[in-house]
Amino acid sequence: MGQTGGGSWLQGRVAVVTGGGSGLGAATALALHRAGARVVVLDADAGAVQAAGNDQGLVAYHADVSDEAGIEALFSLIEAQQGPVSVLVCCAGIATPGAVVRKGAPMPLEEYRRVVEVNLIGTLNCVRCAVPQMINHRADDQAEAGGVIVLTASIAAEDGQVGQAAYAASKGGVAGMVLPLARELGDHGIRVMGIAPGVFSTPMTEGLPERSRAVVFSAVPPFPKRAGQAGEFADLVLAILANPMLNGTTIRLDGALRMPARL
Repeated sequence: MGQTGGGSWLQGRVAVVTGGGSGLGAATALALHRAGARVVVLDADAGAVQAAGNDQGLVAYHADVSDEAGIEALFSLIEAQQGPVSVLVCCAGIATPGAVVRKGAPMPLEEYRRVVEVNLIGTLNCVRCAVPQMINHRADDQAEAGGVIVLTASIAAEDGQVGQAAYAASKGGVAGMVLPLARELGDHGIRVMGIAPGVFSTPMTEGLPERSRAVVFSAVPPFPKRAGQAGEFADLVLAILANPMLNGTTIRLDGALRMPARL
């Protein structure tokens, strides 16, 4: 593996995974744990947090990533109890579907606001709290990596479907800040990457309303002709960690799927 994220570099380092109680985040948390990292899971689902701690043996905290003061306090606690954060993988997100106009009436603005707060603002909230720890605890050797951040966008950022205005906008924002963050943090040896998954079988997609779920899963990529698996997302996270030249871009992980406007 490469000098930045594999082997001895990752061993024993603290890796925070938001949304790590299920789906893409859970698979990533376990993969990082197996690779030798000290994994801390953050999740809004209290039951998932308990399972991550009891069943998987991971450090886990109940958290709302959009809570400014709460996340600041939690990252300070992580640093004090587990050590400084070296890896941050942001998987926390919600996918509330809904048309902007419904039977002639405007959508409740709070629905849109909440999706943006969790997916976009919540992502930056965690980044801003992890970065000072990466900077302050970077090794004196300037060739050594200061940290790695992986953000979760979505192919909806480019192929947003009818009813996805909020979700697509939030994920487009995530993808849009990958390069500016990589440029800003490069002097500190911190790499920033994004992953834009296609249709993956996760609790978030499986938990959509029946009509929305049918639309999502009816879109099949050229190959493989199936939904993605959470372990495939985790594999890409490890590949990003291992390759120091991966920086400042968002990788589509979708089997060449291009979502139509509607199905």
